[in-house]
Amino acid sequence: MPVDLRDLVAPGHTALVTQECQNGVIGEPAALPQLAEIARRRMIPNAARLAAAARQAGVPVVHCVAARRPDGRGSNHNARLFMGMLKTPVPLTPGTPAVEVIPEIGVAESDVVLTRLHGLGPMGGTDLDAVLRNLGVTTIVGVGVSVNVGMLDFAFDAVNAGYQMVMPRDAVAGIPEDYAEAVLDNTLSLVATLPAASEILGAWLSSRGS
Repeated sequence: MPVDLRDLVAPGHTALVTQECQNGVIGEPAALPQLAEIARRRMIPNAARLAAAARQAGVPVVHCVAARRPDGRGSNHNARLFMGMLKTPVPLTPGTPAVEVIPEIGVAESDVVLTRLHGLGPMGGTDLDAVLRNLGVTTIVGVGVSVNVGMLDFAFDAVNAGYQMVMPRDAVAGIPEDYAEAVLDNTLSLVATLPAASEILGAWLSSRGS
């Protein structure tokens, strides 16, 4: 049965959640410059438009950023990804610009910002689930990076926790781009709804007029 996107992302039960849309990951300077370059093409502009539209429609916006203390306490060391981040010239140190949301998306007074020190995605073992439930959320519109790991982990955790997961395919990014598209088509399509950002924008715009 076709999904009624307007009902699925209705403001009364939906939140927009950004995943690692922070200066040190996809901003200036970026710890992952190749990913940042790809994100600037479509993901960042579309995520920025969605954040602005969400605020206007009364949809809560929650930003999930990753950080790592200089001494590494509380952070993972058990995968190549984590060890590779130790070598980046842009450390994600708490309290620095590297862990701030990129200016294109920004942080409004009504937004919630959550910082994690561990894990592959924004939901496992963090405050995100509790925050969303306290906001009355049953549908998550997830944007950000990366389709390779973080957004994949986010989608699985969200579905396992009982949420409807919506991932605008042009407001996420991964490397290489053709691999990210394959993951969207062959894996994420099985657990999430994958509209274009413009479709969600249209649904929120129509909800404001109804």
